[in-house]
Amino acid sequence: MTAPIDRRVALRSAPNLRELGGLTTTAGVIRPGVIYRSATLARLQGDDLAAFAGLGIATVYDLRTAAERAASPDRLPAGVSVLGLDVLADSTADVAASVGQLVTDPGALAATLGEGRAEALMQDSYRNIVSLPSALAAYRAFYLDLIDPSRTGAALFHCTTGKDRTGWAAASLLLLLGVAEEDVRADYLETNADLLPTLQPILDAAAAKGVDTALLLPMLGVRDEYLDAALDEARTRFGSIEGYARDGLGLTPEHLQTLQDRFVEASSHV
Repeated sequence: MTAPIDRRVALRSAPNLRELGGLTTTAGVIRPGVIYRSATLARLQGDDLAAFAGLGIATVYDLRTAAERAASPDRLPAGVSVLGLDVLADSTADVAASVGQLVTDPGALAATLGEGRAEALMQDSYRNIVSLPSALAAYRAFYLDLIDPSRTGAALFHCTTGKDRTGWAAASLLLLLGVAEEDVRADYLETNADLLPTLQPILDAAAAKGVDTALLLPMLGVRDEYLDAALDEARTRFGSIEGYARDGLGLTPEHLQTLQDRFVEASSHV
């Protein structure tokens, strides 16, 4: 297991931002300063914008829906390339929108999310993130652009809160690069510490309307069972994470080797 290292980039207007560099793989370590994950960049401003520019990020992969991107477009330094990849374009359920409407009706919210239903909704969402045709197309495009020889500079991928669509992008990438599953899981769960404190105003506003905020917590954070649902879906449909890459995303052994070459370097530790 990788020794604990702080990979967070503390920007108040860009929550849940951290790099993947430094994690141990079977062949070495993830190169530092080349791949980042975050929540929305729609509020990036001031000194944070300058600090973000200093990271050298030249490409941003925006995994949000077209509607999300239109409502809250990223604010980025000049010259940063953005690739919109709508993971959930084929989804018929907008869980976030439904919950947003139900917050005004505590009784309906309890009926929708209570007694484990929130967790079940999230697990279904994670299965969709793996298997929807739009998700397969989006993540295929993500991987192919990551290894495009014409792409230069560091890259960042994000969705709205940086936990679900982004969480699967990070988990699948790290697993394909040879990071141990326990380290992948630790990176995934780190979102709770990085993100949940920034969402407290949402909980406070809901509580003021009489909502039992315990009902919302399963929707706002990440849990082991959510990642398990995604991994189980990948393994059930494709046999393994490598099968997901090969048969689900259409990545060849050459693609995966290029991914290794680009993002993994030899460890300095003997």
